[in-house]
Amino acid sequence: MSKVNLSAPDLTAHPPRSVRVRLGGYAHLARLLDKARAELAGKAGEYHYNCPLDQRFFAFTGISPEEMLAEIKTGKTDVQILEWVNAKAKKLPHEIVLWSAWLEQNGPGGAPGHEWVASVLKGHNSARDDIRSFADLLDLDDYLSYGGKA
Repeated sequence: MSKVNLSAPDLTAHPPRSVRVRLGGYAHLARLLDKARAELAGKAGEYHYNCPLDQRFFAFTGISPEEMLAEIKTGKTDVQILEWVNAKAKKLPHEIVLWSAWLEQNGPGGAPGHEWVASVLKGHNSARDDIRSFADLLDLDDYLSYGGKA
């Protein structure tokens, strides 16, 4: 069994952390870091840094994707990146909690978005009818993409 290197994740071999994994209270930050580190290591696979969900994090914190990537390139740990994010974003704890709760529940909105989610589920041959948010969909997609059964 091969050892996983989380400092330079290989997202061709395993998924990034879930949107729901919190780092300093921030939903999605751990996943964003995994994707950025994998991109820097040339091991991002099908995952994309600065995707629409990443962009929601950047909009909330006021940090640019380029600034974040430059900070990650320095080799900082999750805790060091979190300290940097907190210094840059200057968000109060309750703002982080509320934003993270919103992000975890954020879904496709109107009919076109729901149709898109349904098409993704159909593409996975999944009869799941409990997928309501993008976090739900990403967790399921990560599971199925690495051998899980619908």
